[in-house]
Amino acid sequence: MPRSSRSTSAKGGQVTLAMVAARAGVSPQTVSNAINSPAMLRPETLERVSRVIEEMGYRPSRAAQTLRTRSSRLIGYGVQPGPASSPVLDRFLHALSQAADEAGYRILLFAAPPGLPSLDGYEELLDQHEVDGFVLSGTEHGDPRQAWLAKRDVPFVGFGRMWSGRQIGDWVDVDGASGTDAAVEHLVSLGHRRIAFLGWERGSSAAGDDRAEGWLRAMRRHGLPTRGRRAQSVNEIDAARTAVRPLLDGGATAVIAASDMLALGCYQTLRERGAAPGRDVAVVGFDDSPTAGLLFPALTSVAQPLEEVGRECVRLLLARIGTPDAAPERLLLAPSLVVRDSAQAVGGGADGGRSTGAGPVNGGSAEGSSAGSDSAGSNAPSDSASGSGSASSGSVPGSSSADNNSPAHGSSASSSPAGSSAAGRGSAQNSAPGSNSAVGDASRGSASAESALAE
Repeated sequence: MPRSSRSTSAKGGQVTLAMVAARAGVSPQTVSNAINSPAMLRPETLERVSRVIEEMGYRPSRAAQTLRTRSSRLIGYGVQPGPASSPVLDRFLHALSQAADEAGYRILLFAAPPGLPSLDGYEELLDQHEVDGFVLSGTEHGDPRQAWLAKRDVPFVGFGRMWSGRQIGDWVDVDGASGTDAAVEHLVSLGHRRIAFLGWERGSSAAGDDRAEGWLRAMRRHGLPTRGRRAQSVNEIDAARTAVRPLLDGGATAVIAASDMLALGCYQTLRERGAAPGRDVAVVGFDDSPTAGLLFPALTSVAQPLEEVGRECVRLLLARIGTPDAAPERLLLAPSLVVRDSAQAVGGGADGGRSTGAGPVNGGSAEGSSAGSDSAGSNAPSDSASGSGSASSGSVPGSSSADNNSPAHGSSASSSPAGSSAAGRGSAQNSAPGSNSAVGDASRGSASAESALAE
């Protein structure tokens, strides 16, 4: 329901636009400009009118604004159905809704079909003229939405990079590769050399491929063997229980999982074998879900800056609505490693249990100190089948930017117009193998436990 053009005053009366104008000593049109076109007013006038609007509690009619500006003040967002609500998706939607509300907009949710991204729902909303733009998430290889919307001059912003073809439009993403890279660095500092990766099936998720790439490049940087150290599974606990067994049989002292869900499967398999997560085998998850801190031992996990992602998505979309021909902005945010008891030194050292960040994650390029090489095969051939291309970050000038992607340890995002590299907080690497906008990734699980040990 649209809000009334009249608001209740403290004395129980109705506040009108004319009353605000009289109190501020301006015309009603000036009050309207302060609400709908603030750039038209001098700063001191805008400040005075805004103060009176706030003091009197005036709220303009949304219906009237739509008629005047031909704007619905609505942002469309497609939600894929899943077997269960994702805590990561919930956090992102809350951040997105709050940022939109502060800007005078509302998020209009509509159902998107499961599976790969499609155009279902987008054309219907546009035909009904009900939205001013869209926020996209779950971007994947071959995603048709960006090109379709751009061709129709419809404003949009992606939570997630474009992973193939020509770069189109604005996006905000999280550098998943830098998160798993930081996890390897932390485990190496604890003395681990046999570090395995439990991920999603290759090619099934751009975000999953990106996270696998970070593990692979860090292992190679330290000269650690990767062959026989990677397994894959659907995002479901029982499937992960099966998939992790060959890694443990192969002598892994640490396992990095592409999600907290996969890490839970690792926990269960360890306990079935009479082993303890953390003490006997270190375990690291991804997403830092609410469950992570409640497990025993508490799960070390890579946290995504979802609140910042939500704010930046709204900022970029409103900027695109206001200036359709401006150069695109693309922001890559760094995640942070939240260290807890599940990541302990080799032999069950007492280094875990700190609910703190693991230091700046700068695209995973920082060299960590290696405490020696793996005597069981540091010269073994590396697995060369993981992902396509490095996701390392560069530097880019610009401004900072659900299951996909808070800056790590004070690291902030950078923007780059028209796909150029960005300075400061991370770069938009177009050749990265997977999307970090994993809003839909937590719901990729299925009842099937099909998993395979990768090379």
